[in-house]
Amino acid sequence: MNNQDQIILKAMNFYGYHGVNPEERLVGQKFVVDLTVGCSLLKPSISDMVYDTVSYSDLFKTVKSIVEGQPHNLLESVAKNISDALFLNYDIETISVTIKKPDVPIDGANLDYAGITLTRNKGK
Repeated sequence: MNNQDQIILKAMNFYGYHGVNPEERLVGQKFVVDLTVGCSLLKPSISDMVYDTVSYSDLFKTVKSIVEGQPHNLLESVAKNISDALFLNYDIETISVTIKKPDVPIDGANLDYAGITLTRNKGK
């Protein structure tokens, strides 16, 4: 891909049951997800037709189904499932997924969030 076109979904809020601690699996918690996908937006920028682009509504629904779906121990695993699903279902070249836990259960923690960012290129 020689362009730098991107679709960005920022601060998607979900409730899920991911984590290693038993209380995270039982009670659940809020997760905030940022998604940036690199894909060519040339065709839709010319045609002005939604079917020529990657629908951000569809991207949102895919992320939601994974974050609110089957629990995982690690955010890294959740992010990998998101990137795998998006590469499989959409014409995307690059993906960056950031998952934040704003209510991370760390004793005495004074922080906005703990999180990870996973960045992948198609076929790698």
